[in-house]
Amino acid sequence: MQVVVGRLGRAHGVRGDLTVDVRTDDPGTRFAAGSVLATDPAERGPLTVREARWHSGRLLLALDGVESREAAEALRGTLLLVDTEDLAPLEDPEEYYDWQLEGLRVELPDGSRLGELAEVVHLPGGDVLAVRRDDGRELLVPFVAAQVPVVDPPAGRVVVDPAPGLLDL
Repeated sequence: MQVVVGRLGRAHGVRGDLTVDVRTDDPGTRFAAGSVLATDPAERGPLTVREARWHSGRLLLALDGVESREAAEALRGTLLLVDTEDLAPLEDPEEYYDWQLEGLRVELPDGSRLGELAEVVHLPGGDVLAVRRDDGRELLVPFVAAQVPVVDPPAGRVVVDPAPGLLDL
């Protein structure tokens, strides 16, 4: 299985550097010089990082074989991927990679099915679980212990105990 760690943005300068929309909590490792990244679409890669540096709060990548602004622009929008087997195990047993949670069955405390975990949304105020309810609606649940008392990826489920009225929105 592969997960997205970044998306190539616009060209920066005339030597083929690209901005990156970082989608990993470890850009220093994922985009280190020499890293080889799979791509989506696949025909644009794999890409090898020659150099990574921060400029004005944005990560810039220089990639092997990308030597001009035109070549960089041709890669714009490309997703950068890594295999989940290449990700280091998390030290805290109550921490999860998003891909470990997305797709899990979402249940209420009484065991009734509510839907499926569609996405973990990372907001400035905290993480939120986007639940695709079985009736087709979306439910956003703050990812806090009071409202998400059970997270059990091996069993394929998450239990949510939503605040009063949340299910009625």
